[in-house]
Amino acid sequence: METLDLIRVSTDEHVGTFGVLQWRDQVAPFAVSLEDPWRDNQKNVSCIPTGVYQAASFDSPTHGPTWQIMDVPNRTYILLHKGNTHVNTQGCVLVAENYTFIDGIPGVGGSKRGFDEFMRFTRNMIAFEINIYWACDRGGRDAPGPFVTVDDE
Repeated sequence: METLDLIRVSTDEHVGTFGVLQWRDQVAPFAVSLEDPWRDNQKNVSCIPTGVYQAASFDSPTHGPTWQIMDVPNRTYILLHKGNTHVNTQGCVLVAENYTFIDGIPGVGGSKRGFDEFMRFTRNMIAFEINIYWACDRGGRDAPGPFVTVDDE
């Protein structure tokens, strides 16, 4: 079974949680992601807990053919879909090509292209594993710990 890593790289309580998407057997990420900030796993306003999940194909009435992240504690209908800012996430994961600013708000751009590329890659799959973790901590915390700045001498 294929494994998709969603590696969270930064977060802000007002603009969301930014990450990269990379297939386990690939050298480099193929897309970027945007989720809501961590808000204790609350429905429609929080990113989901770090962990390993299964993703299953799903035909969404709102987003069309996509993938649903299954068995998220106390949550349902966590989808991977198109969008540009955390306003579009509603607790889901946005897939896009790059980070950008939209009307001065940090977000993701090229979402249609990035999502379409993701769907082309997964078209022959019936399921895949998705491993969600923080770049600074593969240990499974839901929010990043304190960052340490090292001054170069």
